[in-house]
Amino acid sequence: MQKWILGVALFSLAGCGSLVSDTKETNAPKLPEGVTFVEQVTKQNSDVPVIPYSKYTLSNGLTVVLHEDNSDPLVHVDVTYHVGSAREELGKSGFAHFFEHMMFQGSENVGDQEHFRLITEAGGTLNGTTNRDRTNYFETVPANQLEKMLWLESDRMGFLLGAVSQRKFEIQRSTVKNERAQRYENRPYGLVYERMGEALFPPTHPYSWQTIGYVEDLDRVDVNDLKAFFLRWYGPNNATLTIGGDIDAEQTLAWVNKYFGSIPRGPEVAKPAKKPVTLDADRYLTLEDKIQLPMLLMAWPTSYNGAEDEASLDMLARVIGGGKNSLMYQNLVKTGDVVDAGAFHDCAELACTMYVYVMGQSGDKGNLKTLRSKVKNVLDGLEQRGVSTKELNELKGTVEAGAIFGLQSVSGKVSQLAAYETFFDDPGYLGVELKNLRSVTPESMEQAYMHYINGNPSVTLSVVPKGKTSLQAAKPNFTPPERIIPEHQKMADDQLLLREPVDNFDRSVMPEPSKPVEAVMPELYQFELANGIKVLGTKYRETPTVELQMLIPAGRRFEPEGKMGLAKLTASMMMEATKNSSAEEIASRLDNLGSSIGFNAGLYGTVVSVTTLEKNLTETLAILEERLFAPAFTEADFERIKKQALEGVIYEHQRPGWLASQASREVLYGGTSFSLPPEGTTASLNDITLGDVKAFYQRYYTPNGADIVVVGDITADKLTEQLDFLAKWQGDPKPQYTTPSLPELPKQTLWMVDKPGAPQTMIRLVRQGLPYDATGELFETQLSNFNLAGNFNSRINLNLREDKGYTYGAGGYQMGGKEVGQSVFYAQVRADASLASVKEFLAELEKMSTEGVTDKEVEFMRLAVGQKDALNYETPGKKAQLLGQILTYSLPENFVETRNGIVASISKQRLNELAAKWFNPEDYQIIVVGDAKSLTPQFETLGIPIKTLQLQQ
Repeated sequence: MQKWILGVALFSLAGCGSLVSDTKETNAPKLPEGVTFVEQVTKQNSDVPVIPYSKYTLSNGLTVVLHEDNSDPLVHVDVTYHVGSAREELGKSGFAHFFEHMMFQGSENVGDQEHFRLITEAGGTLNGTTNRDRTNYFETVPANQLEKMLWLESDRMGFLLGAVSQRKFEIQRSTVKNERAQRYENRPYGLVYERMGEALFPPTHPYSWQTIGYVEDLDRVDVNDLKAFFLRWYGPNNATLTIGGDIDAEQTLAWVNKYFGSIPRGPEVAKPAKKPVTLDADRYLTLEDKIQLPMLLMAWPTSYNGAEDEASLDMLARVIGGGKNSLMYQNLVKTGDVVDAGAFHDCAELACTMYVYVMGQSGDKGNLKTLRSKVKNVLDGLEQRGVSTKELNELKGTVEAGAIFGLQSVSGKVSQLAAYETFFDDPGYLGVELKNLRSVTPESMEQAYMHYINGNPSVTLSVVPKGKTSLQAAKPNFTPPERIIPEHQKMADDQLLLREPVDNFDRSVMPEPSKPVEAVMPELYQFELANGIKVLGTKYRETPTVELQMLIPAGRRFEPEGKMGLAKLTASMMMEATKNSSAEEIASRLDNLGSSIGFNAGLYGTVVSVTTLEKNLTETLAILEERLFAPAFTEADFERIKKQALEGVIYEHQRPGWLASQASREVLYGGTSFSLPPEGTTASLNDITLGDVKAFYQRYYTPNGADIVVVGDITADKLTEQLDFLAKWQGDPKPQYTTPSLPELPKQTLWMVDKPGAPQTMIRLVRQGLPYDATGELFETQLSNFNLAGNFNSRINLNLREDKGYTYGAGGYQMGGKEVGQSVFYAQVRADASLASVKEFLAELEKMSTEGVTDKEVEFMRLAVGQKDALNYETPGKKAQLLGQILTYSLPENFVETRNGIVASISKQRLNELAAKWFNPEDYQIIVVGDAKSLTPQFETLGIPIKTLQLQQ
C-alpha cells in the first residue's frame, strides 16, 4: 500500500556520487576549440565509493560532464534542463511537463515519432521526466550509437520549433490529459498531493500546483505559448549534458562540440530563490474518494534542498516512520491500530515538507479523528524519548550502504552526476551530503524536531470513502484561495525571438554507428551443495556487493484448497520474530550492516533475496540462517499480519489495474488454481490459521527443488564456504503438481467490471497462450507482436495515443509460465473513447492477423531486438534475472545466443503465420473496467455478448 505514497520520498543519499571532494585534478584530454576544461575527479581510494568524472563547458554555456566506465559496451546520455513546474507562470500550470511530451515529437532533422524509433531500433531505451525543479531526457544505448544520440539531443535543443505544429500540440495536450486522468483522477488516493500542495503553499508559490498541472490551464494555452516556453528555458546555458559508459573522452568532446557548439546561448537563467513556507495555524481538509481504506496525511513545512538541517530532517523522518523500529510502526502498526504508517521528508530545491501518514482499517475502525490523536501522541512522545546514538548509527549504515549500491548502473551514476551539477554546480556533491549525514547527532535531530514539528502548525488531509465524512479527522477549516489567473495574452508569431544555429556541416545527415559492439555473456560458475541445492553464479567486481536469490518451492501452486493467500501470509511471517530475536532486533542488525533480507511468494516458489556489502556477507547470512530455520510464528504476529492481509485485499479492489488483472484470470482460467487472486480473498484468509502457516512452512520450505543464484564480488570457493549452513539443510521431498485442464472459452464476450463514475476505462483483450519457452513458439510470437504492440512505435500505441489521443499508452505482450500463458493487449482510455478504442484494437488485430508485417517492420524488429543484449547484463539485478531463468527453466547457458540467431533469421512468412494464429481478434475475450451504466449501451452496438463480472473480495 505504501509503494506509491513513498515514491516521492526518494532520499538523495541513497543514490550514487563522489564521497571525495578534494580529488579534483587538472589533467584533461585534448580539447576542441570552444570547449573549456573545469575539473576532474578520479577514484583515489578503493574503499570509498566515488564516481570519477570530468567537467567542461562550451562557449554557449552548455555544461558537459563525462564519466568513463568500460565494464559494459553501453552509454547513457542525459540532458537535464534546469526548468520544472516551479518556473511556470501563474495560470499556465503543467506547461513544463507538457513541453517534455513535445520534445519527443520530432525536430527539423528528425521526423515525427522518429526519436523513439531510432533509439528503439538501436537496441536502446529512452524516456523523459519532469518534476518541480528540472526536466531531463535520457537514453541508454549500445556504445556504438553515441554519436547518433548526440545528434538527436542537439537537434531538439537547437532545431525543435521548426517542426512544431498545431496538430502535434493538440495530440500531446490530449495525451497529457489522459496521463492526468490515469495517474491522478482514476487512481485511489491520486489527488492527495494536489490537495496538500494547495494547502501548504500560497497560490503564488510554484509548489502550490502539481507538475501535471490543471486541465483548465492546459486548455488555455496555445502553440505559441509552448514556443515561448522553449525559447525562454531550453537554451544550452540552462542545460547539463552528462554522458557515462564506454566512451573515449576526446572523441566524445569532439562530437559534443560539433553537434551542440553552434546552438546559440539562450536568455540568462538565475538560480531560483529559496522559498520555504510557514503556516499560521493548523489546516484541515477532507477528500472524498472512491476508496474503502481511510487515510490520514499530515504535513509540516521545513527547509529546502541543501539546507544545513536537511540531513537531520531526513534522519528524523526515518526515526518517525522509516522501518520496523520506527515510532509509527511500533506504536500504530504493530499494535494493530492501522494497516500501514510511515514518514518521509520530501525535499525539493525551493522548499521541503515533512510528511507523516497512516492507512486506517476499513469501516468504522478507520476513524481518522482517533488516529490523528494517536499520531500526535506518538510525535509528542519523541521529545521525551529522544534518539539514541546506536539508533542513529544504524540508520547511517543503511544510507551509506545505499551510496555503494547506487554505483551499480551507469544510468544511476549519470543521473546523480546530472542532478548534483544542476542544483549545486558540483557533480560530486554527494561528498558534501555524506559529510552532512555523518555530522547528524541526536541533538541536531532534536533541534530540527523542535524547530519544525513540535507545536508547529500542520496540514491534515483526511481521505475518506465517498459519503463517509464522519470518519474525517476534523471538520475542514481551510479552502484554498481562488487561483490567480492573469488574462491570457495571445502571443503573435513575430513576438517569438528565434535563435538560429549556423553549422559548418550538413545536420540533416544522420550519423552512422561506429564499429559494432559485442555483448559478452557473464562468465558463469555452477555447483551443487551437499543436499542437492543448485547454485549458479557470476563474479561481479564493479561494486563490493553480493546479491543472492534463493527460490524455494513454497509457491501459491501448493496452497490447500480454500486457503488462497497462505503462501504470501507465510512469507510475511518469515519477516517477523525468530525464536532468538525480535523483528526489531533483526532490523537493527540489518540496518547496521546496510543489508536486506526479503521473502516474496510467487506462483511456484518463494524467493528469498539477500543484498549486502561483501565485507558483511558472513554476518548477513547468519541472520538469514536464523530467519530461515528458526521463525517464531507467534500468535500476535500472525493476527497482525493476517489483519493486514485482509485489509490488503480491500485495498487491491480499489485499483482498476488489479480489477482488470483478476478479471482476466477468472475469464481465462476459471475453475482452476490459475484463476485465484494471489492475495487470497476475505473468506480464504479468514479460514487460515497459524497452524496452516506452520504446516505450509514445514512442508514446502525445503531444500529439495531449491535453486540459488549469486551475483557479486565473491569467488565460487568462498561462496561454497559461506553457504555451508544451507548445505546441511534437510527437508521434505520436492512438491509435485498436475496441470489441470483449462476451460474452453465461449465465443468472444465482453466482460464488464463496474467502476461507477470512472473517468477512464481499463480495456484488455486476452486469450490463453503458451507456457514459457526461451527459443520456441512463444518467443517467436513475441517477435511477431513487436511491431503490433511491443514498443512505443508499435501500431497500436501510435494509433490510440499519438493519432487518436485516446490514451496515455497502449500495448500488448505474450507471457508464459511453467504451465500456462496468455496474450494480452491493453490500454487505459478516456471514458468517452471506450467504444472507439475497442473498435481500434479489434481493427489492428484483424489487420495484423490477415495482412501481416511489412518488410520495413521486419527490419526494424531485427535491429531493435537484436542489439538489446549490450544493455541486458549490466547490473547485478539483471544478471541475477538471467541466471534465474537458466535455473528455473533448465536452459542451456548459450540460450541468448540461440535467441539472437532466431531474431536474425526468422522469416517474414513465419512471423505472419504466427500473427494469423495468435492475433485473430475473434479469439480474444474483452475485459472492461469502467462505468457500466454509461458504457453498456455503447458496447451493445458491437453485437457481441456482454456479461457482468462480480469479483469476489
